[in-house]
This record gives sequence, C-alpha cells and structure tokens, in this order.
Amino acid sequence: MYVVCMEHLELAIDRFVDEYEEAPDLIDLQKVHFKAWQPPAHCEECQQAAQFLVI
Repeated sequence: MYVVCMEHLELAIDRFVDEYEEAPDLIDLQKVHFKAWQPPAHCEECQQAAQFLVI
C-alpha cells in the first residue's frame, strides 16, 4: 500500500506491480474517506499533500 501525490503516482504503481505482479486499485483520497483509518497527510516520497492510495 502506498499513499502518494499525483507526481509520484506512476512510481507507486510501478512498485506495486513489481512487488505483487498485478495491477493495483487506485483510490482518490479527495473523494473517499475511511471511518477507521486516517491516511497520512503527506506523500511517502515528498512533502506534498497525499492524493492517492495505491492498494
């Protein structure tokens, strides 16, 4: 699972495919909210706002 900004989305997809050998699901964190989990505020690769969950 990766939480990234738009700039690092392709990198996260590539990592997911390399690790799991299948396409990930992409969740737009601006449109979806979780009751039991609060996503990190920042991208895992930089300090920009987290925008996508790659699972």
